[in-house]
Amino acid sequence: MKITTKINLLTTAWMLCILILVNFVVFFLFMKTTVNMEEDMLFQKAGNILKDIDNNLSSSEIERKLEEYLTEHSYIRIIDKGNKVSHEVSNDKLLSKKVKAKYKISKQANTHLISAEKGEEQVLVVHVPIINGNQIQGSLEIGERLQGLEARREILRAILIFCTTLAAFLSLLGGRWLANMIMRPISKMIITMEEIEKSGVPKTIPIQNKTKDELQTMALTFNRMIDRLQVNMEKQNQFVSDASHELKTPLTVIKSYANLLRRHGLENTEIAQEAIKAIHSEATRIQKMSETFLDLATLERENVLEIIDVNVVSLCQDIIKQLKDVYRREITLHFDENPIIIRADELKIKQVIIILLDNAVKYSKEKIEVYLEKNEQNVIIQVKDYGIGIPQDEINNIFERFYRVDKARSRETGGTGLGLHIANSIMKLHDGEIKVESTEGLGTNVKLFFHK
Repeated sequence: MKITTKINLLTTAWMLCILILVNFVVFFLFMKTTVNMEEDMLFQKAGNILKDIDNNLSSSEIERKLEEYLTEHSYIRIIDKGNKVSHEVSNDKLLSKKVKAKYKISKQANTHLISAEKGEEQVLVVHVPIINGNQIQGSLEIGERLQGLEARREILRAILIFCTTLAAFLSLLGGRWLANMIMRPISKMIITMEEIEKSGVPKTIPIQNKTKDELQTMALTFNRMIDRLQVNMEKQNQFVSDASHELKTPLTVIKSYANLLRRHGLENTEIAQEAIKAIHSEATRIQKMSETFLDLATLERENVLEIIDVNVVSLCQDIIKQLKDVYRREITLHFDENPIIIRADELKIKQVIIILLDNAVKYSKEKIEVYLEKNEQNVIIQVKDYGIGIPQDEINNIFERFYRVDKARSRETGGTGLGLHIANSIMKLHDGEIKVESTEGLGTNVKLFFHK
């Protein structure tokens, strides 16, 4: 069963339940109010009769006065203490026969069902005590058929049935309209998904009316998901394109020297040594490039960080000690306090610092200085070198993939142009910043900001 059909049926069923409950309440209150009005009229009539009757009147005069108060299909009785009817007038013999006389010492009203010519009918009977001085001398009883009530009840029942039927029909129409309105964005989403499945091309759902409800939120969430998917696909395509471009050069070099060896063989030792050296160098470069590619792919795929308390002082001390042993370069660490704690993924932050120090080693010959400082807002790590520097018009591009400032030196240093891109991505994962200050020919200062 479709969701629209379910919504339609459920709303209609709920509406019918409410209408039936309301109809019962309306019908009950109508009948109760109508009967109460009839009771008040009969009690008023009984009061008038008691005022109009005098004990000095004869029996015929009393009955004549009682007849003056008769209405259609009614009777009036005066009942003695012994439950004996002393006076009775009626214009409905069946009614007076069906309802037995009862002596009452208190003011009461009752309804009875009697078998009449056209079936059962309701009869309203009121009792009013006749008081002379402080003594009760008898009881006045008035009864009448509620024929008008029966007619009004049938009219009311017909009106309620008609209104309920009309409401059910309108509810079906309204439920269908409501279901279609609710399902419209969902249907668009389904159509869009089917188109994406057939074509393989992500596309968003057009949102025309901004209703600011859950359906719009769902559509916006879907569009954001598609946008993110498109961005990831573009990144993937760009990554494949860039990787292919970067691998093309070393592979061309390897192929060229391999052809040279194939043509000249190993007879020319000098050419053979040169070819072997070049092939080994380019193969090593491809290996390092492949490792960097894997690091980049892993970083973009996994955004989960293992956050712990990291003492950046001891972390930098360990890194600098390792790099000093490898590069045999002067690297100095400056800090005013120890420990300096940040909340971060230690392995990823270590990778960022190594990338910065590795760049400083590659592009400078002088000493390298690392500064650690802490203020109220940030913990700052600075890596400063006194090398070739970066031109001002190049600084905004250095975080792009495969971008290298010095294309000629990249072959010598073995850089891929991915280091700073990876470092910047890691800092973004930590909600941190990386800023570069550089003067061409004087050196570069890179700052890492970790917000508290």
